[in-house]
Amino acid sequence: MKILVVDDDDSLSSVIATALEQEGFATLVSKTGKDAVNKAKSDLPDLVLLDQVLPDISGNEVLKELKSDDQTRNIPVIMITNFSQEEFVSQAINEGATDYIFKYKVEVEDIVNKIKSALKANETVPAQ
Repeated sequence: MKILVVDDDDSLSSVIATALEQEGFATLVSKTGKDAVNKAKSDLPDLVLLDQVLPDISGNEVLKELKSDDQTRNIPVIMITNFSQEEFVSQAINEGATDYIFKYKVEVEDIVNKIKSALKANETVPAQ
């Protein structure tokens, strides 16, 4: 299983990628939204962990682009951010995000467990 970690914070994405790799996942890391969209389309990860605030375009814009493309539409996307503004959360869920994680409220182990849960839930949903 391959996970695309999208975050411009090198230290956080490195910690998350290392934790995922220790659990047997292959990881890809992207620092920008445009790069994330390109990697999602070329590498077709099993899940995308997507930061809300990126240097080029917002996480919600990346989410919208992934969900509007036939190739990437069914890839589960978990949003992760430091910001708990309700409009970002509801917009992401309405656009098709599987879950929304607040960085300041969670440990890396919790992120890994949420990813495992989302992947398991996605296995039981028939492709559309």
